[in-house]
Amino acid sequence: MQVAQWQWLANAGWIQGAPDAGAVPNAHVVLAFGSTADLKVSNCLDLIRQDFPNAHLFGCTTAGEILGTGVRYGSVAVTAFSLEHSQVLTAKVPILGPERSLEAGTQLAQLLPAAGLRHVFVLSEGLLVNGSDLVRGLNAALPPHVSVSGGFAGDCGRFLETCVWCDGQPEQSTAAALGFYGDRLRIGLGASTGWDPFGPERVVTKSRGTVLYELDHQPALALYKRYLGEYAKDLPASGLVFPLELTSDESQDRVMRALLAINEDEQSVTLAGNIPEGTTARLMFASVEHLIAGAQVAGEDIAAQLGEIAPQLSLLVSCNGRRPVLGPRLEEETEAVGDALGGQAALTGFYSYGEIAPVTPGGRAHLLNQTMTVTSLAES
Repeated sequence: MQVAQWQWLANAGWIQGAPDAGAVPNAHVVLAFGSTADLKVSNCLDLIRQDFPNAHLFGCTTAGEILGTGVRYGSVAVTAFSLEHSQVLTAKVPILGPERSLEAGTQLAQLLPAAGLRHVFVLSEGLLVNGSDLVRGLNAALPPHVSVSGGFAGDCGRFLETCVWCDGQPEQSTAAALGFYGDRLRIGLGASTGWDPFGPERVVTKSRGTVLYELDHQPALALYKRYLGEYAKDLPASGLVFPLELTSDESQDRVMRALLAINEDEQSVTLAGNIPEGTTARLMFASVEHLIAGAQVAGEDIAAQLGEIAPQLSLLVSCNGRRPVLGPRLEEETEAVGDALGGQAALTGFYSYGEIAPVTPGGRAHLLNQTMTVTSLAES
């Protein structure tokens, strides 16, 4: 595998040289993660297409761009790579409303030929989609041995417009996939949170889709306010740093759900993903040190999976909700991942409005929030 990276800034253009096709002859894929506003006023993607006319151009808008261990806003992070022994195919589908997300996930998986498929990396628009249903559709249509990871596009916390591109112009209401094929491709997947529980575990006794009405037959919003104390007056904004952890009855996997909105009349809260009735839930809080340690665990899990094989390219998708907690120490979580991977792999990725990854080795993918996820690739 050959990898080369560049960065474009809104106020400076290309840093340390423009993309050069000679750096990665016969590039299969060019990843580009960028700011919504800056992509609209630049010709950055067109320039990349000119330099790599035969490569798949794949990416999305972000809530922060990752290149190496650095995090920027108002940039485009560009990574070109070629595979020596493996192949990559792409697919994309429209998302015709949140209620059609399950259908979109199923269709996207079906567009990728099943023979030899090893891994699917998915990017989806981040606002007009039910992420839980999209992932459920992917899992239902893909063979159990095919792993899935990826994330949902952002727009730097504006929550106005997110886009995905796959061999074309940026599009809203779209989900796209990179399908990886080849017996010599090695894939490592890590997902970790670093959040800590407080309060007892409770059962979801009333919910509908992403709206939580009752925990242990008590109004969800009233419970939230009781545990948040002085932070309750700042809801829903303060809910970002007090997410909910759900435990699935079927798999016992633990997944995070970020709070997005509250309804005083219904005493309900809306979360960034489905909350099935009967699941176990508990409130979480975070410290900076524990979030950084959680990111390191995601990298360590991959190192353990790959053994002596060093990752050559790692794709980091971390939640927008981690940014306000980490604050000026944000880059310490990307540095922790890089250190855990041995400091050799090229790193890129973005801050997202939701992450896609399994939470246990060999498990099926979930919609995640408030999680650092890492997808590492290598060829043996």
